Amino acid sequence: MPIGQFLNGENFDPETTHAMGVAFEVACVALQLRNRSDPATTAMVAQKIIALAKAGERCATALCDRALIELGCPPPPAAAPLNQRRRVFMQ
Repeated sequence: MPIGQFLNGENFDPETTHAMGVAFEVACVALQLRNRSDPATTAMVAQKIIALAKAGERCATALCDRALIELGCPPPPAAAPLNQRRRVFMQ
């Protein structure tokens, strides 16, 4: 499920939208929201990432990590690059 459905008509530049989408996907994997089995939590993750982007954050890693921290969850291991974090949580 892409983050776009949670934007409610808000516009971001393509790079920010991409960073938010990557952060959303990685955060959902970190929270084990496979197939978006918990719609309320999935929406909360999206809302946190969107709020952080509105506040000026543009880095996918920071968007993911900060959203997870604000939700009371530890972020993925810092040593793992964002594009490899999905693999860490899927094992």
